[in-house]
Amino acid sequence: METLAMHISNGIINGPVAAIFAALALATLTVCVLRGRRDLDDRLAPMAGLVAAFIFAVQMLNFPIFTAGVSGHLLGGALAAMLVGPWVGALCVAVVLVVQALVFGDGGVAMLGLNITNMALIGTAAGYLLIALLLRVLPRTPAGLAVTAFVSALVSVVVASQGFVLEYWLGGTTDLGSNLAGLAGTMAGAHLFIGIGEGLITATTVVTVAKVRPDLVYALRGLRPAAAPTVPAVGGVR
Repeated sequence: METLAMHISNGIINGPVAAIFAALALATLTVCVLRGRRDLDDRLAPMAGLVAAFIFAVQMLNFPIFTAGVSGHLLGGALAAMLVGPWVGALCVAVVLVVQALVFGDGGVAMLGLNITNMALIGTAAGYLLIALLLRVLPRTPAGLAVTAFVSALVSVVVASQGFVLEYWLGGTTDLGSNLAGLAGTMAGAHLFIGIGEGLITATTVVTVAKVRPDLVYALRGLRPAAAPTVPAVGGVR
């Protein structure tokens, strides 16, 4: 159970490695704040609060992964990236993780830098890279948007789980020896099923928002209606 947890508990990774990733997470979040300020406007600012609240609420709902004997919940990186962009999205997920660790004890406080790195930074970055790629090749229709959201969410969860494998290899408190590849496979397999659930939630949420207010979906901001053709002036009348 504990080696499969995306919310890493205290004692699983040693102190020096946890401190290094805490510094890395803090530095990266500082960059996110600086870059995210450029994106904030009258639409994105309140949307960021809603996204953080939605991710926090949905993360409270766990669904069982019977093949691995664990349960999973929404990570929210790809969802946040689609709705408010990668910089603000990473901040939204990080805020949720801080509140969960400090208030609900979900993940060790000493391991907060590791959890932020995996779920807020790696998960959001992997999701947004796929979003940017898929929206270039898929039609920007509800179906295309749903596929983009589902695939990016699924892949982002699996990639984030491998962040834990890297961290455990660097500073795991139990020597796994040659079983590290087995840990990577187990993490990928379990989080593949979690990613399916995340993909369904992400696709449903993003498509619903896009149908009502497409201007609130950050990933669609590049869409602009085609300009109407200008009728040439003839005899002083346009």
